[in-house]
Parts: sequence; C-alpha cells; structure tokens
Amino acid sequence: MVEINKHPHNKQVINRMSRIIGHAEAVKRMIEEGKECDEVLIQISAVRSALNNVGKLILEDHINHCIIEAIENEDKEPLNKLNKAIHKFVK
Repeated sequence: MVEINKHPHNKQVINRMSRIIGHAEAVKRMIEEGKECDEVLIQISAVRSALNNVGKLILEDHINHCIIEAIENEDKEPLNKLNKAIHKFVK
C-alpha cells in the first residue's frame, strides 16, 4: 500500500481534485439552469482535461518513485499493476 504523502505532488493533486470537483458541480448547475449546450460541452471538456492532467501527474510520480523502487528491488508486480492501470486510463 502507498504511504500518504509518499509522492511529492500529493498535495498538488489533492488541491487540483478539489478544484475539479468544484468545476464539475458548476457544470451540473449550468445544466440545471438550462445553459446553452455549447457552453456546457466546453466546460465538460475543461473538466476532462483537468482530470487527464491530474492523472498524468499521478502517473509521473508513480513511475519516478514506486516503479523505480520496484525495479531496484526486482519486484515485477508493481509494473504489472501499472500496465493494467495505464490501459484503463487511456481507454
């Protein structure tokens, strides 16, 4: 199991996720208020892009810390898990 704050960008990821959640809630309000579809789609695109960027940051941290450590310890299980996670992330 990964220790809390093991990754250097953990606080940054949490802050970004808070902003993404707020943005997603704003999109929901836009829909409830009957905003124009093009405006809603643009905002959904922004949320999706922000989520992808958070995913990239988490992936970068994971590779630079957990995977390097696993390689040094000749542990292939984290590599297998990473491959599965990447496959799901880029679907």
